Amino acid sequence: MESKPTPKTRNRGTLGEWVKLVRGTTYKGNLVGEPGPVLLGLSSISPNGGFRRTNFDTYGGDCAENIVLKSGDIYVSLKDVTQSADLLGAVARLPKDISSGRLTQDTVRLIATRKDTPWGYIYWLLRTPQYRNFCWRYATGTTTLGLGREDFLGYPVPDFTAERRSIVQALEAIERRHEELSFQSETLEALPRAIFKSWFVDFHPVRAKAEGRDPEGMDADTAALFPSGLQDSPLGKIPSGWEAAPLYGIAEFSNGAAYKDIHFSSNNEGLPVIKIAELKAGVTESTRFTTTYLAERFRIEQEEILFSRSGNPDTSIDTFIWDGGPAWLNQHIFRVRENGYVPRSWIYIQLKTLRPVFAEIARDKQTTGLGHVTVADMKRLLVCKPTDEIVLRFNEIAKPILARIAANQ
Repeated sequence: MESKPTPKTRNRGTLGEWVKLVRGTTYKGNLVGEPGPVLLGLSSISPNGGFRRTNFDTYGGDCAENIVLKSGDIYVSLKDVTQSADLLGAVARLPKDISSGRLTQDTVRLIATRKDTPWGYIYWLLRTPQYRNFCWRYATGTTTLGLGREDFLGYPVPDFTAERRSIVQALEAIERRHEELSFQSETLEALPRAIFKSWFVDFHPVRAKAEGRDPEGMDADTAALFPSGLQDSPLGKIPSGWEAAPLYGIAEFSNGAAYKDIHFSSNNEGLPVIKIAELKAGVTESTRFTTTYLAERFRIEQEEILFSRSGNPDTSIDTFIWDGGPAWLNQHIFRVRENGYVPRSWIYIQLKTLRPVFAEIARDKQTTGLGHVTVADMKRLLVCKPTDEIVLRFNEIAKPILARIAANQ
């Protein structure tokens, strides 16, 4: 009796049979930050796919209709300026709460060529490990990696079975919840960041009192903590009684270890080693583990503040709250802890507020797509240190908000 052939995975053709690509264009830098659609460049895509809410800008210039996306539209990066390739071919979808976005020269829009294009399925197909491996195999270039349009459009699309339909429905539900929590966290963090800017950057309460006005939105006890005048300092005019202090002195900055191949375990034993990729995407199948003990200063715990000081200035230089449990820290990342000078919440918001400054420092030293912020840079960079009473009042506001954000993560 003749045996039946082994069933094979049926393909519904390739991506090119379902979608076509529209590439974005350059834009005028002087219009960045003006009201308009969100710029959908590399910094708006999470490593290995997904929309990245942090560090994106709006654009106030004219935009051709074919490069403007609306909520739910899908776009892809066909390049990466780092050798990690975690953005090469990475896909993102404009969230429902963002009404419009504009492609840049680094991204392409997916447009359906058929009425029955299964958008949800294609989106999640481009989030699979198999697709990520495909992008790595077909990468071209050295300093800047690229994925050819023909290669991308030639990626096979497996048959959309009932089982895969159920998986997509589950993934869609998970992402909706993820988006809800991410949006909530973003909204929550906006409050302490706005207060920080008002109190410690623009000095609104001090300027109001200097003009004989009561500070807006502030109770009398809090207002009484602020001085009513400004003084000269290396930073320019700052509130009387405050000081200009080096950033490096307001907290304890401990750099990670320079792990080598001999340190990594072959079967994921021990603790994960956290590099910049893990800060963006968490522990994944590509994360390396180690049982090697180097020193306690290289170990991190849940909810540590981590400052990534090296990499792409627009996508890697940033401050994170670690949510992956005990781990070892790799080089080019600082573990940041209190040193008795200011509380943790003030440190975190200060570092987040300085992100554009760090990015500019890194950009000035950028080579082959990478830049860095050195210890010497941080020692030269001055910040305005208020009195202890005002810092503690800020902490009373910010601490419970950051705790809620950590719970969301």
